[in-house]
Amino acid sequence: MVARVNGSFATSGVPGTRFAEVRWVAETGSTNRDLLAAAAEGAPEGLVLVADYQSAGRGRLDRAWIAPAGASLLVSALLRPSVAPEDLFLLTLACGLAAVDAVEEVAGVKPGLKWPNDLVVTEGLLIDRKLAGILAESHVVDGRVDAVVVGMGLNLDWPDDLPAELAATAASVNHLTGRPVDREEVLVAWLRHYDRHLDAIASAGTREDFLAEVRSASSTIGRDVRVENPTETFEGRAVGIADDGRLLVDRAGEVVAVTVGDIVHAKLI
Repeated sequence: MVARVNGSFATSGVPGTRFAEVRWVAETGSTNRDLLAAAAEGAPEGLVLVADYQSAGRGRLDRAWIAPAGASLLVSALLRPSVAPEDLFLLTLACGLAAVDAVEEVAGVKPGLKWPNDLVVTEGLLIDRKLAGILAESHVVDGRVDAVVVGMGLNLDWPDDLPAELAATAASVNHLTGRPVDREEVLVAWLRHYDRHLDAIASAGTREDFLAEVRSASSTIGRDVRVENPTETFEGRAVGIADDGRLLVDRAGEVVAVTVGDIVHAKLI
């Protein structure tokens, strides 16, 4: 288990996983930024950093990630993956699927995995509200990906009244359970499941089972979506996830495989 020292950090890891060291701090600017710096200094795979509060947390497209102190699991993990460069996005999918597993295990509710990097509510009045966001960043040396830091902000114990800028789009797991959710329990469960999924994507023989779990957890398949990527924006219907993990979108009769992009779900009527 993760053990805090003087209420400010942890030094133990999760036995049986690659995550041998978990550091827990009261506050930092960005857990991703801190681990990217650690990667540049040669820190090994499996280093995990958790913060009660981030003053400069960021999401995709450099969006701010706002969370009251202690209300979310704010965590980053340092990986030195052996997967091919074109498969690095699978690290994000694996992170999200592990978070789905952990929330279901600890809190008894199952979020949906919004491809490729969000967790959302799947039913009820809060459907499609965002529960978590994931951001992967690479440390590159001589044109080669030397390490990847995968960071996640997972809302666990937010007040009922959210900030005005989030009130229409976000939710927290405790809003679904009606009771507090233990961050440490979710952290340990997430790391165990993440380790399992990372092992699965490392070989073609087990990746098929991993992708079957991704499809089962997906809240994107079957939805009308807008795809926003660096080169274009288009609309279509998400019809599946390919055998390589890419999202399949039917664009006016042509099925397009999407590797990167911001996926916006059309509003449910």
